[in-house]
Amino acid sequence: MSNIRVRFAPSPTGHLHIGGARTALFNYLFARHNNGIFILRIEDTDTSRSTEEYIEAIIEGMKWLKLSWDEGPYRQTERFDAYKSYIEKLLQEGKAYYCYCTPEELEQRRKEAIEKGMPQKYAGRCRSLTEPVSDKPFAVRFKMPQEGTTVVTDLIRGVVEFDNSQLEDLVIMRSDGTPTYNFVVVVDDIDMKITHVIRGDDHLNNTPKQMHIYRAFGWEPPQFAHLPMILGSDKTRLSKRHGATSVMAYKETGYLPDALVNYLVRLGWSHGDQEVFTRDELIKYFTIENIGKSAAVFNPEKLLWLNSQYIINEDTKSLAEMAMPFLIKEGIIFEGQQIDIEWLSKAVNTLKERSRTLVELAASLKYYILEYVDIDPKAKEKFLKPENLNSLSELREILSGVSDFTAIELERVFHNFADERSIKLGAIAQPVRVAITGGTASPGLFEVLEIVGKEKILKRLSKVIEG
Repeated sequence: MSNIRVRFAPSPTGHLHIGGARTALFNYLFARHNNGIFILRIEDTDTSRSTEEYIEAIIEGMKWLKLSWDEGPYRQTERFDAYKSYIEKLLQEGKAYYCYCTPEELEQRRKEAIEKGMPQKYAGRCRSLTEPVSDKPFAVRFKMPQEGTTVVTDLIRGVVEFDNSQLEDLVIMRSDGTPTYNFVVVVDDIDMKITHVIRGDDHLNNTPKQMHIYRAFGWEPPQFAHLPMILGSDKTRLSKRHGATSVMAYKETGYLPDALVNYLVRLGWSHGDQEVFTRDELIKYFTIENIGKSAAVFNPEKLLWLNSQYIINEDTKSLAEMAMPFLIKEGIIFEGQQIDIEWLSKAVNTLKERSRTLVELAASLKYYILEYVDIDPKAKEKFLKPENLNSLSELREILSGVSDFTAIELERVFHNFADERSIKLGAIAQPVRVAITGGTASPGLFEVLEIVGKEKILKRLSKVIEG
C-alpha cells in the first residue's frame, strides 16, 4: 500500500452534490489513512455542459468540507495535446482505427439491429479498412477484444465478469477532434500514476472498456472500488425530490461541515457501532474493507440530529463566529455591525442544546440582540393581561435600582418579589419571559436577563407596560 495515489474527478456540469461529496470524502480518507496523494481533477471535456461557475462551486464545496487535495485541480481541457499523442500511438500500433461512419448511418444500423433483435453495438464496419477514405470526416475507435471475458476484481463487489462480445469498439476521438470520456480518464490515470479508483457504481460498466485501454499502453490498471449508490427513503436513487441538494446548500441552511462529513462517511462505511467521529478518527479507521456492498439510504432527519450534536459539542466562541453570517442574513445585525464576540458567545452557550442548525441558532439569538422583540399573540393574551401589568411595573422599578445585574442577584430579586406578594414565582417569571423574549420558551430566565442586559430589559418592560 505504498505510494497510494487516488483522484476525485468530477464533471463540472452541476454543483457538488451528496453522491459526489461522498466519493471525494472516501478518496480523501483512503489517501490520508495510507499517507498517499489525493488529486483533484476536473473532467471538463464536455464543453457544452461544463462551466466555470460549476468548477468554482465544486472547489468551494471541497474547501468547505475541508477535503484538502495534494495535487490539482487539473483540467482535462488543458491536456488535449497529451490525449492526441496517445491516440496517435494507438493508431500507429494498430490498436485503434479511423471510423468514417456518419451519425445517420450509425442510427440506421441501430434501428435495423433493434428490428432483428440483435445487439445494438457498432458492428466494426471500418475496423478492417487499410486505406483512409479521403475528404470524409472521421472518428477514431479503439479495438476491443471480441472474444473471452474481462474480469474486474473490485475491492468492494468482488469478482465481476464481462463478456467481451458485448463490448463495442469504443469511440476515443469524435469527428470534431475532441477525445471522449472513457479514453481521457485512462490517459489521465496513467500520467498521474493513479493506483486506486474509488468511484460510484454507475461507472462499473465503463471499467472493462477502460481496463483494455490501460493495457493497450502497457499499463497495469489501478485497483477499482465501486461504491454502492445512495438511495432516498423510498429506496429509489437519491435525487432532489428526496431533499438531496448541493453541498453548499447545506452550508446555506446552517449545517456544520464536520457534521456533513460525519454523516456522509456513514453512508456505506462503518466502524463498529460508532456514530460520531472526529476527523482524525475517520482518517485512522477508514479502510475500503469496511465499505458495505449494499446501497445506503439517505435520512435527512438523522443528518439533522447529527448536526445538532456537532453544534452542542462545538467550541462556543467558534459557534458564535459561525452564526454571524446567518445573523446578517436574518436581518438581526447588519453587515459591518460590531458585536462583542465574548458576549455573543454567552448567548450562544444558552442556545446550543436547543438549535439543530445555525439558522435556528441565529433566529433564537434575536431576543438577545435586538432592541425590542415581537411578542407572540397567544403568549401575550395569556401572560400579559392587564392585571399582570401592575406587577411588571413594580418589578421594573425594582430592577432599575439593581446594580449587580447578574443571574444570581436577579434570581434573589424575583424570589423576594414573589414572596412579598404571596404569589408563585411563575406568576411573575413567565410574564417577564414573554415580555423579554417574545415567547413562552427560553433558556433559564435569569441567565437570559443577565445576557440581554439591564438597559434592554427596562426598555422592553416599559414598552409592554405602556402598550
